[in-house]
Parts: sequence; C-alpha cells; structure tokens
Amino acid sequence: MKYRLIGSDSTYRFDLASPGTLVCGRAVTSDVAIIDPTVSRHHADLVVGEGGVTVRDVGSSNGTFVNGVKIDHAFVSPGDAITFGKVAFRLETFVEAPLLPDSAAPAVPGGTIVRQVPRTPAAGFEESGKLQAAMAATDPAEKDRQKLAILLEVSKGLTKAADTDTLLSKVADYVFQILEADRCAILLREGEHMVQKVARDKRSATVAYQVPQSIVGMVVGEKVAVLSDNAGEDTRFGGQSILMQQVRSALCAPLIGSEDRVLGVLYVDTFSLAKRFGEGDLDFLIAFAGIVAVALENANFAERIRREALTRSNFERFFTPQLAARIANSEEAIRLGGEKRHVAVLFSDIRGFTALSETMNPDAMAKHLTEYFTEMVDCVFRHGGTLDKFIGDAVMAQWGAPICEADDADRAMSAALDMMTELDTLNARWRAEARPELQIGIGINYGEAFAGNIGSERRLEYTVIGDVVNVASRLCSKAQGGEIIISDELRSVLANPPALDALEPLVLKNKSQPVPAFRVRR
Repeated sequence: MKYRLIGSDSTYRFDLASPGTLVCGRAVTSDVAIIDPTVSRHHADLVVGEGGVTVRDVGSSNGTFVNGVKIDHAFVSPGDAITFGKVAFRLETFVEAPLLPDSAAPAVPGGTIVRQVPRTPAAGFEESGKLQAAMAATDPAEKDRQKLAILLEVSKGLTKAADTDTLLSKVADYVFQILEADRCAILLREGEHMVQKVARDKRSATVAYQVPQSIVGMVVGEKVAVLSDNAGEDTRFGGQSILMQQVRSALCAPLIGSEDRVLGVLYVDTFSLAKRFGEGDLDFLIAFAGIVAVALENANFAERIRREALTRSNFERFFTPQLAARIANSEEAIRLGGEKRHVAVLFSDIRGFTALSETMNPDAMAKHLTEYFTEMVDCVFRHGGTLDKFIGDAVMAQWGAPICEADDADRAMSAALDMMTELDTLNARWRAEARPELQIGIGINYGEAFAGNIGSERRLEYTVIGDVVNVASRLCSKAQGGEIIISDELRSVLANPPALDALEPLVLKNKSQPVPAFRVRR
C-alpha cells in the first residue's frame, strides 16, 4: 500500500516511501520539506507501516496534531488529518498507475514499456524548437550554442514591445519559457525605491507576493546576481518572507543600464521540491537581464520621445518653437496639474466686432481675422510670451509660465505696444484695399495665478487661472479702441514703464473696492 500526504491548500503533496524513517521539517534537506515559519527545522519523524504511518513529534516549537489533538506519538490511518505547526495535511492511499504502452516507444527486455515525455515549452514562443533542443541537448557546447540562439531571439522579441508595460509582460513570458520557475517578479526603480511592477506564476496568473527584500537589497546594493539553491537555509537572507512564501530556490539579477545604474531587478523562484536552480541557470539569467536592461532603456527612450512629441505638438500652438522645445525637454512640463506662478496676463479685444461681422460675408471675415490674429500672435511670440487661447475675437496671452524671466512684466508691456503698432500697419493696408479697419482695447495685469496643464495625457491645454486673469479681462473691457489699460500691480513691477496717465479707480465686477488703473500714453 502506498501513502501520500496531501496539503489542505494543495500546495504540498508528498509520496511517503518505505521502509525507514522520514524526516519532516522546515529544512530543505528534509524528506518531507515544509517551508513554513510555524514548522521547526526538524519537526517530526514519520515511519511507514502496515495500515498507516507512525508520527513522532521531536520537540517542535508549535506542535504536531492528529485530527485536531496535539500528540507526541501517534499512529495515523488513511483519512486522518495531521498538522505540523499550522500546515495541515490529510493522509491518503494511492496506487501507482502502470505506464501506458506507447507505439513509438521501444520495448525493453522484461516486458516493461518505457516512453520519454518531453518537456513542453510555454505556448507562444516562436522558437520553441530551439528552446526544446537547448534543454534536451546533452553536449555542453551544443547546449550553449542553443541557449545563445534563444537569447538572440529573445532580444529580437523584446525590441518589438510598444511600451514598458508590454515589455515587462514579454519578459515574464520568456522567463517561464526559458527557466523552470514557479514565480517571476520584476521591480523597477522609481526615485530611491524599487517598485514591484510584475508578479506572476507559471500559469500567467497575477499573484500577490512580495520579493524577499533581503535578496533585493543585496542585488541592488552590490550590483550582483544571486543564486540561492537552498533559500530557506541560506544565511545571507534572514527575512521571514522567504519562509512565509515557501521559497525553495531563487535567482535574482540586477537590470543594469548605461552609466552602471540599476534600473530594476529580475527575480524568479521555485517552491518545487524536485527543482533547484544551478550555476547554468544563473549565467543564463544574467545574460537575459542584460538584454532586458537594454530593451528597458530603449522602451523608456521611445516613450520619452513619444511624450515629448505629444507635448511639443500641444505647446507649439501656444509658444514660440524655441520655447516649446525647452518645455518638451523638461519632465516637469508634461505632468498633469500645475503650480502657482507670478504672471503678467494680457487681453486684447476687437471693438465693434459684432456690428462689423454683420456687414461682411463669412469668407471675408475669416480672412480678415486670420490676418489680424497672425500679427497679434507674432507680437506675443516676439516678446517671449505664451498664447493662452483665443476667446471669440479676443486674444489672451501671458508671461511667466511655464518658464519665467525676470522682465516678464516689461515683455508683456512691450508686446501690447507692438500689437498697437502692427494693427496700425494692418489698418493702413486694409484702408488701401478698401477693407474694414479694426480697433482693439488691451488690458494687462500682474499677480499670482495657477499655471499648468489641464486635460488628459492625450490632450493637454496649458493655461493660467485666478483673479489676476479676471482683472486683466475686465481692464480690457474698460479700454476703448486704441487704449492700453494696466493695473497698479503691473505698473509697480515694470523696470522701464512707458508714459502713463492715472485713471479714476475703476469699478470692476466682483471687486468690492475700485481698482487703481493707468492708461498708457501713446
């Protein structure tokens, strides 16, 4: 009769051979190795006999139980429950199934039919033939040659990854195809910390487990790959997580990029009693990790280029090309959200536009506005400003965000004067062509505003928001055609103010007190 211990959670299954005494304990050298912190290194002895198994506790810390009763010595029959520490089993009987005949297998004298069951690579590996040949090769030189061929195919496969997430998923796939691992995890550096990005088992299911930090700390700190073929007993790693997660054997390699910087960690382990990683597995993982590090840097570079292109395409509508390039190269510029900044805000608005539009056909009006807006935007850009938006026939621009200069207020003032001069030139040309002339009013304010990207990763709008914007808009509404009205806040920060005329304090919407203002003398 054959006996088998079946774990209650199906993690463990031990076939109990006879005769002799079987050692049960946490040590991986045990005949019945149970990697759990509640199990002592040498927990109990098992002796297989007729009708069952004799169990003898050898002074374990957390005890041995049969059918819920703590024992020092007991006879366990099939169907009985036995618990070592907190790990429960049930004793069952089984009959070894005879090997089925195989028409392709050779007959062996004595009447026994022997057949070879090849190891099947994971599905989806394009070079499964090469992988199988490498694993089955007996000649060391041939095995090395086949492994190099696999690494070449892996490097080709990883270069096809469209983004980092896809790349990491492919890396995990290849790990299970190349190594006989039970679990795989990938950690990437984010600032000063290693953040776990992937944790999967060989069934491609996401698993909730953390890579033992004692192993990660050594790999990252010393920039070395680690092989532990007896993780539970390895004195280099004292963390309880190794025992808690039933790690039998583990490999871990750093992902080292350019400038000798650790980008992350590639970790694999197994809790199989029949499999331990060896030096060949470690060498292979080191080579594989080198390929992954290069692919990861390339993926990060491609992602950066994509984000910069997206940022630049969004910002070039609002900034000069030179300023757009500076912003696109700044990682701060591509984040959602923003910050408080001191800005100079300018509004310009066409006077009598509604009445004018009623006298012109749509095509003529569109041409007129295009010529007008082109010149106004050029004035903003020429003085280093940011085109925030068009609001109907109005233009909103600002200086100070996302990149500020010491003379932002003076730049805004110069842009306003330039806009009036360019409009005079436009009007002279339109007058000669018998086309309607335009008059604009301009308002400028200075103060603190929220400045930043508003929208989604695919569509960003850069803007400034706050009372400083509202006041600039209302100053503009008070300006007559040909007038530039500025606030006292702007006047006070101008290094080279133009000639100004003080106005009676203006009553503005949502302001409890009249606001001091000045008209620019032209």
